[in-house]
Amino acid sequence: MMDVARLAGVSHQTVSRVLHEHPNVSEPTRLKVRAAIAELGYRPDRTARALVTGTSGVIGVVAPNTALYGPASMLNAFEQAAQDSGFAVNVGNVRTLDERSIAHAVERHLDQRVAGLVVIAPVTSAESALAALPADIPLVTIDGDPHRSSTRVTVDQVAGGRAATEHLLAAGHETVWHLSGPQDWFDANGRVRGWEEALRAAGVEPPPLLIGDWSAESGYRNGKLLARLPEVTAVFTGNDHMALGLLRALNEQGRRVPTEISIVGFDDVPQAAYYTPPLTTVRPDFVAVARAGIDMLLTQIETGTAPTVARRVITPTLITRESVAPPPSLRHA
Repeated sequence: MMDVARLAGVSHQTVSRVLHEHPNVSEPTRLKVRAAIAELGYRPDRTARALVTGTSGVIGVVAPNTALYGPASMLNAFEQAAQDSGFAVNVGNVRTLDERSIAHAVERHLDQRVAGLVVIAPVTSAESALAALPADIPLVTIDGDPHRSSTRVTVDQVAGGRAATEHLLAAGHETVWHLSGPQDWFDANGRVRGWEEALRAAGVEPPPLLIGDWSAESGYRNGKLLARLPEVTAVFTGNDHMALGLLRALNEQGRRVPTEISIVGFDDVPQAAYYTPPLTTVRPDFVAVARAGIDMLLTQIETGTAPTVARRVITPTLITRESVAPPPSLRHA
């Protein structure tokens, strides 16, 4: 591989990425590496690589055992990104993301001599376990503590919360209410922060924060409260499942969406376009997060270096549909 790198005038990490068909390589560079491989007759030997490095061609992933759309989609994206890079994935699901559960899952991965670890850690209880991991393990965390020094990839939750709130304000609503996810989730806290920042930038004091648990049932429960408040004309929900419950509660109370109340969700679940009405929402790019995480992990694996403090933040996209309209006060003016 070093001979190929010298002939092509690139690093051996770049040669590895070309061999694994990684997307983050320019086409001219890819052609140079392929030409050098052909000229030298190079053939990668995965068995020899495992013997030399003491690792297998397997990446260990520690993930919460949940059917929630965000973590499940992130896991699926990582499995595909790893396979695209020539690695298999060994998933260790944990029922609770606490220190003991994560430590056991990591130990099982290390016993199997995985090449590196990805830990999907969206909750505060995971942080002590991550801090206790050996420093020489190739490691990337996903959606971990934004204030902790670590190699981390995340969706920009603050930007997503800000975009959702600004969209509702731009439609003419005087304020925006927010139904948040659980307070021990970094994702939920980031979205709350974006909501608050957008309101305060517009000179608006945030109304009382409502707390849910990501479920449609918690959206329904909080929706029954919001439906009784005539001053509520716009709601940003922390995820699309809570938005679904909110829509039902408002419909039962005779509050029409979007003519009386506008709603923006988060996640863009596959069903969001088929809600009644179709839901405006914020779409995280789980594929981009996974590819960035695998890219950072491969760099550690190929160079044999310990994790360095590096962060990649992926900006989500606002998807506009039919659940947002101007408030009744503007239409009746």
